[in-house]
Amino acid sequence: MENWHYPSLINQRLNMHTGVVQPFPVEKEYEKNPEILRGDIQKLREWVKIQPHLPTKYLTDLDLIITYHCCDNSAEVTKQVLDLHYTLRTLFTELFKDRSPDQRIINTMNTTLFAPLPTPTVNGYRAIYCCLLKADARLFNFSDIIRTIMMVIDLWQLAEGTWPGFVIIIDMHLATLAHISKLDLMTLRHTLYFLQECMLVKLKEVHFINAPSFMDKLMMLLKPFMKKALMDIIRIHETDSQALYKYIPKKAFPKDLGGEYKTRTELRDELIRWVGENKQYYIEENKRRVDESLRPGGKKSVEDLFGIQGSFKKLDID
Repeated sequence: MENWHYPSLINQRLNMHTGVVQPFPVEKEYEKNPEILRGDIQKLREWVKIQPHLPTKYLTDLDLIITYHCCDNSAEVTKQVLDLHYTLRTLFTELFKDRSPDQRIINTMNTTLFAPLPTPTVNGYRAIYCCLLKADARLFNFSDIIRTIMMVIDLWQLAEGTWPGFVIIIDMHLATLAHISKLDLMTLRHTLYFLQECMLVKLKEVHFINAPSFMDKLMMLLKPFMKKALMDIIRIHETDSQALYKYIPKKAFPKDLGGEYKTRTELRDELIRWVGENKQYYIEENKRRVDESLRPGGKKSVEDLFGIQGSFKKLDID
């Protein structure tokens, strides 16, 4: 990555979340990832063309390269992940249906921050910083939060293309048991399934910072939906811990956390504008859904993925 001057390119292309995003150039992807061959992507394109249920005409070569890269350049794994990725975007309607930077999303972005950090981690990975901006649990809607963070990540990945690794930082400084009790278990299950099975990133680390005393209750809630591979990359940092900076330079964080980046409020306003300026992207992205009526072998449903579902109720925490 050093030879490719990746960090400097980040600032040129993304310009810290302003303006209409142009897709990352495919030719630069081949420069960035010389092990990915044009012939590999052409073969995937030919396969996609004969999958009647996939949104073939809306899938670009950049989409195929990103998928192929996160699947470690395995064509067979790529086909499975690509199919599942767009299948879940179709079936998980609470997260992906008819996405738009509407008032619902703006409200969420006013209460919760999802900020792509400008400085790569010590291992050259890209990191997103997430935190509550308002402590009032009555404003907390987990489905809307996941819906919004996926919108930010999609736009960010369009701007930057493939990443060598992806890191999630969750700041718990305003979290309370009232927030945890409002987690919708079905949405939580869908989110973790998508993240582990077909999100188009190489997830390397998940950091919880400013961990509260009830962190064990949250982990108890998450564990049934997590594989060992995900459990192994989770790091929990106490309020006074300096261990986080072994992974992510302190300067990468917002000024509110002692870093050198913008304040949380500045980032909030910037990201709301950025998502709003790219409304047309989301209109087009909404077309990237499968047509289950055309799937060879018959339709798939959420029940096919998870078995017959009961009605999960919100968790009561003592």
